[in-house]
Amino acid sequence: MYIATKIAPFALAIIMLGLGLGLTLNDFLKVVKNFKNFIVGFIFQIVLLPVIAFILIKILNSPIELAMGVMVIAAAPGGVLSNLLTKAANGDVALSISLTAVISLLSIFTVPFVIFTSAELLNFSNFNNNISMVNISFKMFAMVTLPVITGMIIRKLAPEFIKKNTNLIQRTSLFCFILIFLAIYISEWDKIIHWIVRGGTIALLLNLTMMFIGYYFAKYFVSGIEQRKCISLECGLQNGALAVFVGTQVFDNIAYLVPTAAYSLLMFITSIIFVLIIRKTI
Repeated sequence: MYIATKIAPFALAIIMLGLGLGLTLNDFLKVVKNFKNFIVGFIFQIVLLPVIAFILIKILNSPIELAMGVMVIAAAPGGVLSNLLTKAANGDVALSISLTAVISLLSIFTVPFVIFTSAELLNFSNFNNNISMVNISFKMFAMVTLPVITGMIIRKLAPEFIKKNTNLIQRTSLFCFILIFLAIYISEWDKIIHWIVRGGTIALLLNLTMMFIGYYFAKYFVSGIEQRKCISLECGLQNGALAVFVGTQVFDNIAYLVPTAAYSLLMFITSIIFVLIIRKTI
């Protein structure tokens, strides 16, 4: 837990800086132009995802450590990976970027709200000392909002440099993402092995359920197949680095991070298979 606690803030800040380097104000203006598609994706991810996660943990009667861990990953926004895979799936990349950008910035409010509301519903109070909704929001602002804004400013000042180094930025973000979970698996394996099977089961169910809902149910509300592909991937791919950071701040037991570690590993596999299946769908 100690290594993850030290690595997560640094790695998350770099990942969010990378996200900001890929954004412009135009990405936010596109929300207005495609408001219907955006609001569907927004509701699916901000509202439906945590609700489905909560239903699953109640149905499976998950231990409180796994239950709270699942709610952390369900509260997390999408990440850069969802943008890349939306492109690979021939989905609506502009919508994907807008959803990731807006929901990531709003996560300083939505993530603490989902976590503390879930804790109240589950009668959970075993948080780290001196942690409150306001406290975690300020910490997330420092690790999420500021790096994104900084990245956008750098892109504005040096657009050509950023365009030339886009691949390097993406690879650096991916390296930081992998680094977090390698640290967890390597340093805490003897502790998480006890939870990994049950944690992996609910993580896989949540991942597949949300991609299925995002793809098949969204068709009744969005413009077309490109938007369905985008929303399914946004719902199925969460920012695991952010979830780990939040988990290390609010909990003091590695068991709470197991669903995030399992989800982040499984989502790579399921999403790639999903993209290969739907990429040629018109």
